Amino acid sequence: MTLTLIHTAKVHEDTFNTLRDRLAPGAEMHHVTRPDWLDRARAGDETVADDMAHVIAKAPGTTLCTCTTLGEVAESLGALRIDWPMMQAAAQTGGAIMLVYALDSTYEPSLALLDRALEATGTRQKVHPLPLTQYWPLFEAGEADAFTSVIAGEIRQAAMTLPNLSCVVLAQASMAPAAARLSDMRAPVLASPELALRAALET
Repeated sequence: MTLTLIHTAKVHEDTFNTLRDRLAPGAEMHHVTRPDWLDRARAGDETVADDMAHVIAKAPGTTLCTCTTLGEVAESLGALRIDWPMMQAAAQTGGAIMLVYALDSTYEPSLALLDRALEATGTRQKVHPLPLTQYWPLFEAGEADAFTSVIAGEIRQAAMTLPNLSCVVLAQASMAPAAARLSDMRAPVLASPELALRAALET
């Protein structure tokens, strides 16, 4: 099994290497890490799609894009997008969903994908967006533990106001470590990396 992963932050390489070692030690994993693609996409540079197409066309094995902002483009080019398996799982929960994001460019593609998953199940669950964009500079500065702590704290506080909450969706892979700190919550907290890697391995 060979996988090519497209990232926009180097920290995700370690995350997926660790998951690979646990889930499929024999899998070969190639990383393409391009932080500039996220910067360009956020600035509205449409030529990012051309660069991605070139990489995906030559990538060995199944390609998985771990950046939510670039997910729609990656999918149109034949790659798997990291958040689709998570959105499918969220749509199966049957109640209100909290959609958490720390980057404005993540929100619209995440909501569109969640709506697609809900439509596929024939349900119309209430979606409660929780923007935490004020904390994104912590992640960009490499302050991963501080970023995780504030994300987890904000989610826990917001969840207390939603008694009918069925799940929390962490829209970005960068927020995944917060799930472990919220394992005691009544509503499950869904993170994309493991769900996506399992789906890619099955593909």
